[in-house]
Formats: sequence, structure tokens, C-alpha cells
Amino acid sequence: MIELEGVPELIDPVMVAAFEGWNDAGDAASTAVAHLEKEWKGEVFAALDAEDYYDFQVNRPTVFMDGGVRKITWPTTRLSVVRVGGDKPRDLVLVRGIEPSMRWRSFCNELLGFAHELGVELVVVLGALLGDTPHTRPVPISGTTSDPDLARRMDLEETKYEGPTGIVGVLQEACTHAGVPAVSLWAAVPHYVSQPPNPKATLALLNRLEDLIDVRIPLGELPEDARAWQVGVDQLAAEDSEVAEYVQTLEEARDTAELPEASGEAIAREFERYLRRRDGGAPGGHATDGESSPYRRDSSGDRTRPPKPPKPGTDDGDSPED
Repeated sequence: MIELEGVPELIDPVMVAAFEGWNDAGDAASTAVAHLEKEWKGEVFAALDAEDYYDFQVNRPTVFMDGGVRKITWPTTRLSVVRVGGDKPRDLVLVRGIEPSMRWRSFCNELLGFAHELGVELVVVLGALLGDTPHTRPVPISGTTSDPDLARRMDLEETKYEGPTGIVGVLQEACTHAGVPAVSLWAAVPHYVSQPPNPKATLALLNRLEDLIDVRIPLGELPEDARAWQVGVDQLAAEDSEVAEYVQTLEEARDTAELPEASGEAIAREFERYLRRRDGGAPGGHATDGESSPYRRDSSGDRTRPPKPPKPGTDDGDSPED
């Protein structure tokens, strides 16, 4: 039985989860949950036993010095709680970790045990995948669910995906079978600039999450980071004629495919988002996922050159899920 000491009774709790690994292109999803923890000062109240779920040769522990004493941080999944204030306060249970190496069903059951004990009303799992999408356009975000009623109520797609899946898909199905409403939000990351971080994709996920659960999310420096990321990638692409030509091909394909979306209904939705953000929007700056621009650096802080893309029509490796 799960014991939750020190956790107060929660108000309309929603669980938001993301996992590093296969379902986290550009670290966009895990960074989104890390942003929520940082902005709302999440308090960690539980961590899953790393011995049960991780292969330490795949996800190695790290050693660090703390006041002259050597300590080890083990890879795991942690849960924290944040309270979102306002006219209608509500609590978020944030789950951030690494895709487990083994015992996925037990892993999901343990998370569902926490959800049950905390009275969670909805589970939202964030993911990011590599796709044929240009970095110059708004980040495509798809919201999917296995529940037809939930799909109609929340304007989501009913998932029809078939193929290999990751912990995001497994957790969503576990929620469905347990009778817990569950949604997955997916960001498409350009495969030709897939190295993390990708603040533009992170920002797009947070904007979609904000609309889905009707909360104001403080964006902090994310809009500026997103703009800087896009400026940097623009400059790097301009230096390579092959990359620039390929990006133009993706832009034309995307624009043609989205012509039907330029409807009165779509324009009205974007205008409503603009008004919400203008009238007391989230602190720390305002931006929609369509206006963000990003830029990427390697671990040393230097700009890195995007790898040359495959020719149009070739397989880029990963299959999008959901």
C-alpha cells in the first residue's frame, strides 16, 4: 500500500508526466515538466525505487561532491505537487523521470496507485517525436486519447496508432484500463535539428497544456529562449544550401497541407488565445507556439551545425506514435 505522508488534500488534481528517452525528442517533454516544477516550486514527495525499474548500465548513476562528501544520484522517477492559484485553484501532480528499462506494467501500476490515493481526475502525458516539420513553422501539437467520450469533450483525436510504443503509450493505456481519464500531448520536433534542448517545442507543449487543463502557466524565459533558438537555426541553415533547400521543401509541404486550417474557426481560436494572454496572461512573458523562435547550443555553449537531412521521401528512423 502506498503511504503519502505530508501531502495535503488536493484540489481537482491533474497528473502531468514526462519521461526522458525514446518519447522525448529534443528533451522537449521532460523540460516542460521541469519548467512547471521550477516555476511553481514543486515539492518532491515520492520517488520510485530505482532498483525495480532501471538497468544501471543503460542509465548510469552519477557521483557528485556535497560538502567534501561523495554522493550518488540514482536514475529514477520522482513525483512532486504544485498548487496553481487564481480564481479557481487546482493542484498538479508532476511526474518526471526516465523511461524504465524493465517491468513497465508494474511501473505504471505504481504510478496509478499514487494517482488513486491522491484523487487524480485526469492524467496528461507529454511526449515529443521526430518529424518532417520545418523549424520555421509553428510546432505541431497533437492531443490523443483512447476514450471516445473524452476525445469529443476535449476536442482530441481518438488514437488509431499501431506499431512500436514507449512508456507514454503504455501509461496511457494503463490509465484507460484502470478507468482513469488520460490524454497524451505530442510535439513534433524537426529531425534535422533534433539535439536538445528545443525550447520552441517545450513552449508549444506548455501552451497546449494550458488550454487543455485551463490554467495559467508562467513561461519565464522560455519565449526568449525559443526566439533565440530559431534565430540560431535560421543562421545555421542559411550557411548550407542543401539544408536551406530542404527546409524550403518542408515549408511548402506544410503550408499546402494546412490551407484548410485557415478557417474562421481556427482564426477565432487563435484570437481567443491572444485575448486570454493579453488580459492578465501568465507572468514572465507571452507567446503562442506559433510565434516562438528557437536556437540550439551544444554542451560547451557553442552553436552546433545541424546534420544534413535525408533526401525528401526517405525514412528518418523513428515512427511517430499516436
